[in-house]
Amino acid sequence: MTRIARSGVWVAGALIAGVSLAACGAESTPRPTGDSSTGPEPAEVDYRDGEYDATGWYGSLPSHHDVTLTIEADVVTEVSITTPAEDPTSLQHQQAFAAALPGEIVGQRIDDIALDRLAGASGCSEGFMNALAEIKTQARA
Repeated sequence: MTRIARSGVWVAGALIAGVSLAACGAESTPRPTGDSSTGPEPAEVDYRDGEYDATGWYGSLPSHHDVTLTIEADVVTEVSITTPAEDPTSLQHQQAFAAALPGEIVGQRIDDIALDRLAGASGCSEGFMNALAEIKTQARA
């Protein structure tokens, strides 16, 4: 066994031992007693339910999207987005982005949404995230 191979075995063994010791040393959290049928307390809602509109600008031309987002209990329930580009390549990116967007964000908590590239379009993501920031400001409870 070479020196590198032996040190790799030693490192792997040390990691396994460390994980085992950490698991053994973990404190257990006491479980509540009593009626468990009430379930967890509802999470605090940060945004008012409703439908919100915003324009998200992006790129050097500049380009934009008009976004309409519906929020219920801080969760996105519906989204629509315009594809106003006149340039065929830009329009193709916008349309691909608009088609993929609902599948990425509907059902997600609004604060968990973070897109930087979707359907091959990074600029469209930037425009959407700008519109989302405006919508969050409008909906803040």
